[in-house]
Amino acid sequence: METLRDKGVVVTGAGGGIGAALARRFAAEGARVAVNDLDGVKARAVADEVGGIAVPGDASVIVPQAVEALGGTVDVYCANAGLGSGGDEAAPEEIWAAAWDVNVMAHVRAAHALLPGWLERGSGRFVSTVSAAGLLTMIGAAPYSVTKHGAYAFAEWLSLTYRHRGLKVHAICPQGVRTDMLAATGTAGDLVLAPTAIEPQDVADALFAGMAEDRFLILPHPEVAAYYEARAATPDKWLAGMNHIQQKWEATQR
Repeated sequence: METLRDKGVVVTGAGGGIGAALARRFAAEGARVAVNDLDGVKARAVADEVGGIAVPGDASVIVPQAVEALGGTVDVYCANAGLGSGGDEAAPEEIWAAAWDVNVMAHVRAAHALLPGWLERGSGRFVSTVSAAGLLTMIGAAPYSVTKHGAYAFAEWLSLTYRHRGLKVHAICPQGVRTDMLAATGTAGDLVLAPTAIEPQDVADALFAGMAEDRFLILPHPEVAAYYEARAATPDKWLAGMNHIQQKWEATQR
């Protein structure tokens, strides 16, 4: 992997959790890091810690400010901000809309803003924090699962469309990570995610290993590869297994 020293890196949703871990790791490699978070206090705290620049605000619209903060050039964009929206098909439409806007459209808008410059110079790196839910699914969280599938599909599309023009794309798909988002998943997360949860730094380490090998799919939980293969090869068997987990979860709610 090329050196990251003095490269311009943007990390959205970096006020804590995976985003903060990514910001720390990129800064440790010598990159100039723009730290974004909707919470300005958290963004500034992480930026101060890593010697970066805080760019608070909505991740969907901060690309121009981040480009300016980094002196005109963004080399790596980490689309990490996300909403862990729970609920089923009856979740209010505003919940669905917010999940779609943050988990998918923020990635689309960032790519739209950055691609002209990247394609002109023949290089750029787009890192999408998806989730194993984007490859598989997650019980009790229809808006999250559906929109993370969308985030993964968009990352795939970017990669297959522009890789011959110098764009490198990585989709990070962890299962449980010990963050505030995991804590908010409640009993469903306790059942499915908590037993194998890893630390945010482990996700950053997995990304850097994947970047060194130019791998698109980053699996901080290696076992997800087998689950993904089973889902594709024997979908009815896989769905029956997931339904068994669903029923087990429902039993805990009585």
